[in-house]
Amino acid sequence: MTRDGALGADGTEVITIDQATGAELARYPVASTEEAAAAVAAARSVAGAWWNLGFDGRAARLRAWQREISRGGEEGAALIHAENGKPVDDARSEVLATLAHLQFAIANAERVLGRRDVPAAPVAPNQRAWIEHHPYGVVGVIGPWNFPLMTPGAIVINALAAGNAVILKPSHITPGVGEWLVRAWQRAVPDFPTVLQHLIGYGATGQALIAAGPDKVAFTGSVATGKTVAAQCAATVTPMLLELGGNDGVIVAEDADLDEATTHIVWGALQNTGHGCVSLEVAYVVASVYDAFVEKVSDLARQVRVGSDHDAQIGPVPLTSQIPVIRQHITDALARGATATVGGPETAAGDRYVAPTILVDVPADALAATEETFGPTLAVVKVADTEEAIARINAGPYGLGSAVFSRDRGEAVARRLRVGMTSINDALVFSMNPALPFGGRGDSGYGRKHGEEGLREFAYPHSFSAKTGPAQLPASTFDRPAGAMAAALAAVRDRILSQDDPTTT
Repeated sequence: MTRDGALGADGTEVITIDQATGAELARYPVASTEEAAAAVAAARSVAGAWWNLGFDGRAARLRAWQREISRGGEEGAALIHAENGKPVDDARSEVLATLAHLQFAIANAERVLGRRDVPAAPVAPNQRAWIEHHPYGVVGVIGPWNFPLMTPGAIVINALAAGNAVILKPSHITPGVGEWLVRAWQRAVPDFPTVLQHLIGYGATGQALIAAGPDKVAFTGSVATGKTVAAQCAATVTPMLLELGGNDGVIVAEDADLDEATTHIVWGALQNTGHGCVSLEVAYVVASVYDAFVEKVSDLARQVRVGSDHDAQIGPVPLTSQIPVIRQHITDALARGATATVGGPETAAGDRYVAPTILVDVPADALAATEETFGPTLAVVKVADTEEAIARINAGPYGLGSAVFSRDRGEAVARRLRVGMTSINDALVFSMNPALPFGGRGDSGYGRKHGEEGLREFAYPHSFSAKTGPAQLPASTFDRPAGAMAAALAAVRDRILSQDDPTTT
């Protein structure tokens, strides 16, 4: 079992529940292997026409989709709240983020992916040279339940703007959100309805989608499931974007503004019930400010309200199999000598809700400090200085997000972290900027979504050269004059050696 559910799980029907009440919400038939193959075939049949629209034609249709999503934004937020359980305002933030990623793609796709001329080669000055970015064709997107609209939505947008047809397989916990996104597309873009499709099901449906032969796959989820997906893609050398787990660390330096730090860290650790691959899970706090930090962070965490009512700040755990993992990490830390200043193993693991838990004096080798908890917990580890904190973060298997709090050395500390993203004197704000690439290293995966890199992720560079006239030196035939290449090498050598030697200046 992983935080995505059982690997390879299958069935004939997906039944969703209203996370606030536990009542049945909807039923969906599971897509068959044949339906997955048919979806890929339909996508492939229309992918060429979608690409042939050009950037302007695709942008016009993305704008229509953007308008449709904005019109139905409250409906989408309500559906996210029901299926996922997060507060409605947090659900609205997903709609807002999706609209922002659409705006970025509409405004920048042609600039980033359009034709770009490059200088001719010195040995072939009679050639024009340029680069075009072409779509892969059909992209399969397997989305998560924790951010069921924003996360797969940004990837889908990148892929569509780059000229691909897309098939979305949403999480079996939040299939209605994926269906809502696709239905909005079909209403907004009736002339290309199969450019964006969806398949509902469990893990086996994702495997069927990959087996049907898309040209690229984007997966967001746990490391364990990601390795399974990657192994299946490797059999057909299908390229992938992998956004996997994290055990994101935050460094609190001796010169940090503790009021600012604790405010942001509590939110960064507990928002979305801690269900974020970039949630702050471990705080490495320099010893000189450790006690003051613990007092402040504990006081703030006690005020966070859990539930599904209007006043709740964090909601339930939609994947109930994650609750034993959260409990295990808490009890392991306590068994190793940690203390829970807020929450604990009893109050933090009910049937569907998990209360905020702050663990202090956590040994650096505890599960809560080394593995992804994926719950509303924060492990606080005392370090001698920022050097130790940097070393501990860099020694871990993950490398996704991070944060640094320091009045004077934030950038210097952040630059030394081997991660994909860092917020300085704030938390998670890199994920709010559609222009910043999002992704990690190590067990956190590879490839990038968002920003220019996210657009390029779904288009490959095609290099061109075209002859414009006769060559002074026929470098690409067997008709080269005797001694021509030796003369060319001598000329280049003399030019290089005539330049100043940088080692002597």
